[in-house]
Amino acid sequence: MTRSPNPVLDAVLTRRSAPRLTEPAPGPAELERLVQAAATAPDHGRLHPWRVVAVSGDERARLGGALGEAADTPEQARRAAAKPLRAPLLLTIVHRPVPNHPKVPEWEQLAATTGMVTTLSLLLHSQGFASIWRTGAAVRAPQVHKYLGVDDDEQLLGWLYVGTRCASNAADRRPLDTPARITWHTTGI
Repeated sequence: MTRSPNPVLDAVLTRRSAPRLTEPAPGPAELERLVQAAATAPDHGRLHPWRVVAVSGDERARLGGALGEAADTPEQARRAAAKPLRAPLLLTIVHRPVPNHPKVPEWEQLAATTGMVTTLSLLLHSQGFASIWRTGAAVRAPQVHKYLGVDDDEQLLGWLYVGTRCASNAADRRPLDTPARITWHTTGI
């Protein structure tokens, strides 16, 4: 892909989910700076209806233990316990809507949360890191909620696995049939 003179456009066009991640991942100061920037994503009322729980180091194995407890079979428990070890940093995405807000319905607050995560993944990519957003049945598991401190009025949306891409051979995306996705209601086009 040809680089443009616009680094934002380049980040958007070249970001890909990375299923295999290794060290390094951003440290606390860099992560805080990136989350601060991601918080500028569209957010009606500036409610910031989300929080991030960063899990790294040995805590990944503890999270794996909670995932394993939530599994149905011993084999599923073994596989679930290993999942957090796939990346050096897991960013737990917790949606915490402001209930009964007079102007911002909960669906719009969820859109703000996902907008922040999308922006964060682009920012990570622009800084040389890679990520993938993973979910699954464990997002509803009481054992996982307890370990992460997710309250009853919050929703666990999954994890942004973060690190450095193991292989640089990311597949190119097929171009989107953009005209089929855009409907114009205007005059003069």
